[in-house]
Amino acid sequence: MKYLSIAIPCYNSQDYMAKAIESCLILKDDVEVIIVDDGSIDQTEKHIRNYLSPHIHYLKIKHSGPYIARKIGIENAKGEYILFVDSDDCITEEYLRRQKKFFTL
Repeated sequence: MKYLSIAIPCYNSQDYMAKAIESCLILKDDVEVIIVDDGSIDQTEKHIRNYLSPHIHYLKIKHSGPYIARKIGIENAKGEYILFVDSDDCITEEYLRRQKKFFTL
């Protein structure tokens, strides 16, 4: 199975980051999560710090907009494939399984 990087760009997302992160961890094997904080001024960083692990990485940058945050996510990804998830989105186990199956065809 191919290694998948999931990049989550965020800005002032303290209220919903936990759900976005947890939804990405349904399939733990061969997945890394890269959270790129686009200069949040709320408590986003504090909430994310509770989830950090060898498979969850946190990068904070100067506020530059979503394009730059996504670019930073790509540059730091180790996976053969990259999936973007917005900070206010949740993905399902079925969605991840379909994506991983598609990638391995």
